[in-house]
Amino acid sequence: MKIAIDISPIVYGTGVSTYSRNLVTNLLKIDMENEYILFGGSLRRRSDLRIFIDTIKKYSPQDKIFPIPPTFADILWNKLHILPIEKLVGGIDVFHSSDWTQPPSNAFKVTTIHDLVPIKFPKLTDSKIVSVHSARMKWIKKEVDRVIVPSETTANDAVRFGISKEKVRVIPEAVDPNLKPAKFIEIERLKRKYRIKGKYLLAVGVNPRKNTDRIIEAFERIKPEIDLKLVVIGHKFHEFGVKRGVIFTDHIPDEDLPLFYSGATVLVYPSLYEGFGIPILEAFTCKTPVVTSNFGSMAEVAEKAAILIDPYDVNSITEGILKAIKNRDKLVKLGINRIKNFSWEKTAKETLKVYEEST
Repeated sequence: MKIAIDISPIVYGTGVSTYSRNLVTNLLKIDMENEYILFGGSLRRRSDLRIFIDTIKKYSPQDKIFPIPPTFADILWNKLHILPIEKLVGGIDVFHSSDWTQPPSNAFKVTTIHDLVPIKFPKLTDSKIVSVHSARMKWIKKEVDRVIVPSETTANDAVRFGISKEKVRVIPEAVDPNLKPAKFIEIERLKRKYRIKGKYLLAVGVNPRKNTDRIIEAFERIKPEIDLKLVVIGHKFHEFGVKRGVIFTDHIPDEDLPLFYSGATVLVYPSLYEGFGIPILEAFTCKTPVVTSNFGSMAEVAEKAAILIDPYDVNSITEGILKAIKNRDKLVKLGINRIKNFSWEKTAKETLKVYEEST
């Protein structure tokens, strides 16, 4: 088969970038029979796509990189829905589109939906992103042959929003292999950089869906009992005022993330919705206990390796944090065992099976 994959998201610097990069790399490692064509569209960051292609050139994939900016691609393929992808990549048997655009194609069409946040929570999402995903969703429902999702939660959401259940395939994702537990000296250097004194709880993401207000309220309830700080990674969505012991980092470099996980006493992740919940696996990888929500993809990913709480109940979050601190060693062991169930090689093998459904 000739399989074309849209690698445009690699330049985003997001979880979708991690997915695209690791899926393609592992497909090329395990599949010696099929021919791969890597399509990329970017105006200013074509060099970044080239850098990635250089890292996998030993597998000899074809590449088709074009100066197509995302805004134009959205108009061309999501809004007007013209110019079949074959005009750019040639004849193909399978086309795996990105999470951003849905070009027309005569091939067996596969796409991945990582989450449905723009559709489920339009008021919490930038209006331009909502517009892009809404337009793309119309073509997914109408034309795409298979839809890959990372969890049963997202599968159910996809069906609820009109995608045929027969088209949906659940394939969990994994942690970036570059993410490793940090050494003590690295953690201490990080704490000096961000002016963190002593031990700390960690929260990843700052917005209403990430439940930031309740996390802070739960932290304030346990402050009198335990000497901890709360470090919150991400850009503030509103002004929280001065909160003693709460440190907002704003955006951080990618290389600092495993250090934050490794140094944390507990990851507090009571999200109200996730398509998958990769921070849970990242924390497990860095040997950090996790407190997370008792429903949806968070409960799917964590299973019994985390403390599961009611994210709408501050008391439940508070009690979960205290329980995680008390049972830290046990939870670290459970997390290490749980992470063994997820790998990019496994994701690639399951994805290849989806491609083979075209024959």
